[in-house]
Amino acid sequence: MTKSITKGKMWCYAIGQLGWALLSGIIGSWLVYFYQPAENEVAAGMRLFIPQGRVIFGTLTIIGLITACGRLFDAVTDPLIGNWSDSCRAKQGRRIPFLKYAAVPFGIVTVLVFCAPLSRVSMLNTVWLFATVLLYYFLITCYCTPYTSLIAELAHTQEEKLAISTCISLTFIVGTAFAYLAPVVWTAFIGAGLERIFAMRLTFIIMAFAATICLLVPVFTINERDYCDAKPSDSAMLTSLLKTFKNKDFRVFVCQDVIYWLALTMFQTGLPFFVTVILKLPESYASPMFIGLTALSLLFYPAVNILAKKMGKKNLVLTAFAFFMSVFCFTGLCGPQLGISTKIQAALIVIVASFPMAIFGILPQTMVADVAQYETIKTGENRAGMFYAARTFAFKFGQSAAMLCFTSLATIGSASGAGYRIIAITASACCALGGIVLIKFNEKEILGTIALNEKAAD
Repeated sequence: MTKSITKGKMWCYAIGQLGWALLSGIIGSWLVYFYQPAENEVAAGMRLFIPQGRVIFGTLTIIGLITACGRLFDAVTDPLIGNWSDSCRAKQGRRIPFLKYAAVPFGIVTVLVFCAPLSRVSMLNTVWLFATVLLYYFLITCYCTPYTSLIAELAHTQEEKLAISTCISLTFIVGTAFAYLAPVVWTAFIGAGLERIFAMRLTFIIMAFAATICLLVPVFTINERDYCDAKPSDSAMLTSLLKTFKNKDFRVFVCQDVIYWLALTMFQTGLPFFVTVILKLPESYASPMFIGLTALSLLFYPAVNILAKKMGKKNLVLTAFAFFMSVFCFTGLCGPQLGISTKIQAALIVIVASFPMAIFGILPQTMVADVAQYETIKTGENRAGMFYAARTFAFKFGQSAAMLCFTSLATIGSASGAGYRIIAITASACCALGGIVLIKFNEKEILGTIALNEKAAD
């Protein structure tokens, strides 16, 4: 008989999310900043390692193409890892073995991404970046797809799903916030006399080491078989993937998720540039902005859990889309020309974005868990791993498109920051479209079926 998960075990599980959020935050926030610095960053001591500008077909940048290829590769491997995980017959369970063997290589490769071998623009550096980025995305898939699949298996009720999602949302935000602290750390190292690039790499080494420790916590503290007795799936990868996408509501969810991640990835990648180029503030302001966003969003966590039960997850996510649409649009219009302090403008961005950040941090994971549970009830086959893999398979196409769009649009009027404004407005438009798509999600049918099944089981 399976156990109900305790609060302590929920937090042990959530610490793994802190680890991979920190590593993904390092890549998501600082990869483009490191390899395609703005003119003012180059003047401040940043070095160029790869060719700059739109050098591929006069449209794409090297860094944009590499990151897009990495995310596409990641998307392709998601269903593969999801199917391997669903089919795993290891004694430790279907998910934990993947976490165990991926954690250390994941941390190491994250650092290697920033360790281009030559201190000048070189094709060797381009090849190095391409290879390490692909390996990074493969390893994040090996860890994250089995990890997120555990949500549907560790949690047995709607309350447990919300509780686990709240925990991992908190650790995700904290991990990403730590990644945003990187400029504070490397600035301190520079002040101590270290060269800028070495200071940045040392910062990433320290953060990656801490993240790897966190990745291993659920491996050694959670006995997967105590909480779920799922039978390994016998479906082939392609068959399982096609079965997953036959679910209409899952297709609707995935479509809006792709659009959301397109918007968020552009905005997240652009934040350091919005701070320095649009708001004309020092790069160190990116850290307090995100820390403030984190702190404020945490205040909304109890409200999100309460509102989700009263309004429904779908309606609350629609509200979050509206908030993000407003704040992204405002960011595109920001700057000294508004006639108010740019520090106040930065504060407004943080305040308005904190509520939708809390919503998107908690609810999408539980919505996928609901759909996966609904499908299990209807078909009798537990393919939670493939549902989470299929979700990431799809939204990473959105992330890939975001990186291509961001790195190309950023080159428009680089001195004036026009490209960064276009990026923010585009992200706002994407949020509007995502909300329109989500309207078609039939949450009532999904939750009604789950409730009837739980009642029958009692």
